[in-house]
Amino acid sequence: MSLNFRHVKYFVATANLGQVSRAAKELAISQSAITTAIKELEAMVGARLFERTAQGMELTEGGRRFLASANRILTSIDEALTTSATTEEVSGTLSVAASYTVLGYFLPQHLERLEKRYPNLRIQLYELSREMIEDGLVTNRFDMAVVLTSNIANPELVTETLLSSQRRLWVPSGHHLLGRDAVGLKDVAEEPYIMLTVDEAAHTALRYWNQTPYQPQVKLRTSSIEAVRSIVANGQGVTILSDMVYRPWSLEGRRIETVVPTPPVPAMSIGLAWRQGVELTPAMKLFRHYFSSVYQTPVSQLPA
Repeated sequence: MSLNFRHVKYFVATANLGQVSRAAKELAISQSAITTAIKELEAMVGARLFERTAQGMELTEGGRRFLASANRILTSIDEALTTSATTEEVSGTLSVAASYTVLGYFLPQHLERLEKRYPNLRIQLYELSREMIEDGLVTNRFDMAVVLTSNIANPELVTETLLSSQRRLWVPSGHHLLGRDAVGLKDVAEEPYIMLTVDEAAHTALRYWNQTPYQPQVKLRTSSIEAVRSIVANGQGVTILSDMVYRPWSLEGRRIETVVPTPPVPAMSIGLAWRQGVELTPAMKLFRHYFSSVYQTPVSQLPA
């Protein structure tokens, strides 16, 4: 059996949506077709790509590595199907705002692909806080934004989530919680906690902590993701952060392991935002269509 487009497409949809049922609905196919494709893919890869849980499909470490390659494959295919005539027709300037986490861990690869695919489209990029992005969209200083849609609060904005990045508990290699059958926030509350503050991460974390009887024992608050990574890897604390910012090694070369809390904490959602009621320009439509094609989001079901 050889790898084909179907295997990759079904895998990516399931990874992004977290459930076979949701992926089947988005792709308008049967759940059994997706399940069969994933089993075939795992047989070809020689490793499990998902952990099957009551909450859905959770990527394994190997699955997370494969997802990066799978997204590149889908993007390459989409680029091959895009005619040169289409790329030449699109021109102009698009003003796009993005928050720190999005700009650092999500956008760079897409900016490169957009530049190659649409050489006549100029994207002016601005890194700002959520509040400044919301204000800029409402006052028409920016055309669109790429943001953590789970944080957007302004009712005057349309948001379109592209993917949800699962949040996991980060612990150093060999940590005693790795041997538990289940790890909940009660267990995490007994450990020294490293609280990331950038992009309202602390506020978001406290939203789900406050729904429980427990609170994290915050040892350090920092806006540096690399600092969090190093401190956790050195065994000085634990944290809960999303897969999007996860890397298995600290700058010192020490290993970071992950555990899915039981029950899972809310995922971090990433996507687009623009002012409600605004007429999308050709450049805005193109920008939106690019991301919908990469993340298998049906444009026909999105708000106009």
